[in-house]
Amino acid sequence: MKRPFSFLIALFLTPLATLHAADSPKPNIVILYADDLGYGDVQCYTPERGKIPTPHIDKLAAQGMRFTDGHSSSGVCSPSRYTLLTGRYHWRTRLQASIVPLWGAPLIAPDRVTIGTLAKQQGYHTACIGKWHLGWDWPIPADRAALFKEKPKGAATATEAHRAVWRDVFSQPIGGGPTTRGFDSYFGTDVPNHPPFCFIENNRTAGIPSDFLNAELLKNNQASLQGPALQDWTLEPILPALGDRAAAFITDSAKKPEPFLLYLPLTSPHTPLSVNEEWKGKSGLNLYADFVMETDALVGRVLDALEKSGAAEDTMVIFTADNGCAPYIGISDLEKMGHYPSGPLRGSKADAWEGGHRVPFIVRWPGKVKPGSTCDQLVQQADLIATFAEVFETQLPDNVGEDSFSLLPLLKGDDRPVRETAVSCSIGGVPSVRQGRWKYIAAPGSGGWGKGGDQSQPVQLYDLANDIGETKNLADAMPEKVTEMKALLEKLITQGRSTPGAAQKNDVKVKRHPATPVKPATKKKTP
Repeated sequence: MKRPFSFLIALFLTPLATLHAADSPKPNIVILYADDLGYGDVQCYTPERGKIPTPHIDKLAAQGMRFTDGHSSSGVCSPSRYTLLTGRYHWRTRLQASIVPLWGAPLIAPDRVTIGTLAKQQGYHTACIGKWHLGWDWPIPADRAALFKEKPKGAATATEAHRAVWRDVFSQPIGGGPTTRGFDSYFGTDVPNHPPFCFIENNRTAGIPSDFLNAELLKNNQASLQGPALQDWTLEPILPALGDRAAAFITDSAKKPEPFLLYLPLTSPHTPLSVNEEWKGKSGLNLYADFVMETDALVGRVLDALEKSGAAEDTMVIFTADNGCAPYIGISDLEKMGHYPSGPLRGSKADAWEGGHRVPFIVRWPGKVKPGSTCDQLVQQADLIATFAEVFETQLPDNVGEDSFSLLPLLKGDDRPVRETAVSCSIGGVPSVRQGRWKYIAAPGSGGWGKGGDQSQPVQLYDLANDIGETKNLADAMPEKVTEMKALLEKLITQGRSTPGAAQKNDVKVKRHPATPVKPATKKKTP
């Protein structure tokens, strides 16, 4: 049958990208984001030094690509989450160190494009289920803020004044959360070890907290801070509830014509180590190891929901973690039993050393990513937004994803670098800068909770190609390289971006490291 001339004109005027999109439907996207999971905690990463079974995550890796040099932007939580969601380094914001504090304001600016925003622009249905920890506009009255934010130690009894201010605040919508930053819906606990101890659905608490948390739940790596809680709130149901919601979202979304994006920031295996009974003792190691196994099982449950929904073949699944394993969960004891949460890496959560931010990073995309493949190229969680943009066949504006490089060439099997540099910081804000094989740390020690290392050398330089464990500081032997890396860091700061494009402004004046020591004042002699 001959086509009419008008059809030929329409065909000629149709963008090639549109024609290609018709042949290649946009994939669903599921991002599984573990909390405080070490590089060596996933068996397929270091089978000789890992003793915790993780069959579901291992299977995911066997079905996709495992990145061996994948990084979060920080050794701690909030900054890594900001970078993953926005494709922009967190240190370009007010968060120069540490995490978003309890009752803190939103870290992501209202007009900042996130992976959720980008997906919605492409017609996706988006959801965030899990731990947010990026701040909210809590409607706390200034005249009763001190009472509302009171953090008594241990056992505490709520007064009628406490209940009144909690009721006033938690009866209102809470602004600035996930549903204002690119997600159609949200369900989770903002931070499971911090108040408020309740679930939040979209922009409201699920119930009105009326008591302080049971003091028994503030012991033994459970909750960290006292504060408002629902009556009889317990910690064990949190992780299963997230699994329930994730499975339901996938099942429901798979029936709809539009693609979906699920961002699932898990609360585990971070504290509270609220292991459910069926998993206690399963690892034969300690409670943290049991919790890793329970986390792996939840990953399996989500993947099973994808299979049963019929959406698995059309879904890109990304698994990674916000930072390394926390030292306070018993790392030294685990190592004595033959399990090394950081694998061959030095350091752990909070550190600028590799154990703080080199994390498991796995991508499965049926028909696109070769099963059982491994990639040793340097990648960063910032790279997700540029990757999605290339998958969507759209270009990011200069003020979006300033530090994001597309991983699509690597996912297709190319083995050339997509990024030459990467910056990952310690909890104290100390930056570690990668340039290929070279790593520069702009301070002595770990930059984390403990000084560690040789404090006599002001900076550190490592050749990771030959020294993955960061055992030999080459700063004194290679001063020219140190100078080059310092200049590189300064350029990355001042340009406001690390990708090609127009220079951008940082939100604040970025703190420089190493910190310049303050000279003691010289006392004037009395004339």
